[in-house]
Amino acid sequence: MKLFVYHTPEEVPAEGLPDCAIAIDVLRATSTVAAAFHAGAEAIQVFSNIDDLLRISQDWPAEKRLRAGERGGAAVEGCDLGNSPLDHNPERTEGRRLFMSTTNGTRCLERIQHAPTVLTAALTTRQAVVSYLTTHNPETVWLVGSGWQGTYSLEDTVCAGAIAHGLIAELGQTFNDLAGNDAVVAAVALYLTWQDQLLALMHQASHGQRLLRLDNHRDLEYCAQLDVLDIVPIQKTPGVLVC
Repeated sequence: MKLFVYHTPEEVPAEGLPDCAIAIDVLRATSTVAAAFHAGAEAIQVFSNIDDLLRISQDWPAEKRLRAGERGGAAVEGCDLGNSPLDHNPERTEGRRLFMSTTNGTRCLERIQHAPTVLTAALTTRQAVVSYLTTHNPETVWLVGSGWQGTYSLEDTVCAGAIAHGLIAELGQTFNDLAGNDAVVAAVALYLTWQDQLLALMHQASHGQRLLRLDNHRDLEYCAQLDVLDIVPIQKTPGVLVC
């Protein structure tokens, strides 16, 4: 297995695809995806464009759908929810399809959707993703951060580093065995520096600070948890995730 870390979708190579591509948007899309599946979502359909979300979801029975839209950290008018993992519980989400569009995470998924296997990962699901990779052993893996509007995000890179570190430990391999690019080494170094202070890292991160200004303290606390959900969302068809 060879791992490659790309900090934003814009860094992903224009040519070629890996055997497995993993979208990471810790604050908050991929954390919310996992939380929605944990609450019993039937599937999650992602969109980069809000108008497409509203148009396509209109054909779904109202009692069987939830519309989740977020731009700039705030909920979008016309949607039922924003982009908080804390929005989801069985009473609200179980048995429903989540139609979802966010500032960064759904754009990242769109960029990698043609890979043979597409997963999403968050700190909350790190160990589940590591276990999936060790079981299925894809030859090449891209860990792709969503970033913030094309720029680097600490929280996505620390999650990529946490996954890489977990794989090194489980497989008993070294950087020479696993690292396909230098960003893997840098991501693991970031994780080792902050592994016991993940919430503090969220507060340091620029997007974490945006969310704090919107009074989303509890979201940061939730998203900073490590290995709390045994869930691996996987793309069934382009743009549609199941678990």
